[in-house]
Amino acid sequence: MIAGGSCSAGDDDKCGNGDCPTVFATDEPSMLAVQGYNVARPTPDGESVVLLPEELLKEAARVRGWL
Repeated sequence: MIAGGSCSAGDDDKCGNGDCPTVFATDEPSMLAVQGYNVARPTPDGESVVLLPEELLKEAARVRGWL
């Protein structure tokens, strides 16, 4: 896990369910696995579009050394 994941109970849980969007490292070069919110958008078989909070993407970029 690079960024996101379980949220604290109370005010820190912006997702409201204790499990926020998460960015994961993978074994494939230059690829990140993401858990996020479903979006109503047609995609090719085997693909999905997810929404991630901007702060989560910034945190992932910082942890990866991109910023």
